[in-house]
Amino acid sequence: MFYRIIRPIARFIVWVLNGHLHVHHKDRLPDGNYILVAPHRTWWEPILFALAASPMEFMFMAKIELFKNPVLHFILKHSHAFPVDRAHPGPSVLKVPVKGLKKGKLSLIIFPSGTRHSSELKGGALLIAKLSQKPMVPVVYQGPLTFKGFLKRKPLEVCFGDPIYIDRKTKLTHENEEKIYQELENAWDKLDKEQNPNFHYVAK
Repeated sequence: MFYRIIRPIARFIVWVLNGHLHVHHKDRLPDGNYILVAPHRTWWEPILFALAASPMEFMFMAKIELFKNPVLHFILKHSHAFPVDRAHPGPSVLKVPVKGLKKGKLSLIIFPSGTRHSSELKGGALLIAKLSQKPMVPVVYQGPLTFKGFLKRKPLEVCFGDPIYIDRKTKLTHENEEKIYQELENAWDKLDKEQNPNFHYVAK
């Protein structure tokens, strides 16, 4: 209920501050729930992705430190967020999203690189996709990378790709992981070129 209340508020805030959220290829989203997989470029991407894929509701990971603030704890908990200790990730990093995806009501937003400034893909997204048997949907954000640019009302572009499925029988060996990683990276590159061939991400 809280998620459904806060979503239109978030949409209104984005509209007031920027007013130029453009969604591309939403028709590529599969039936049922899924895993949105993206390269991490800004801190507001999860909000834009969740708005772009509405009415689907999403789970997402948040660093455990944020849950220490009682106000943030309430907001995050009721927005389908779950805590992750990046220094000592436990079984919950996999169990919580897999369980939520299997229930079929919520989708998941995940950034395999973990941080905005890392190009190293982590295997968690692949394992979650395999265990839950839900497709990964590549998605990219193009737009301002600073809040100052956001306030200048530069266009916010969200582009969805075709689903990627991992068969339950597929063993996630290093070789297979590399192949799927490459498929994801190729999908992101394709989306970036589709949307704007001149786009080039530079970490801020």
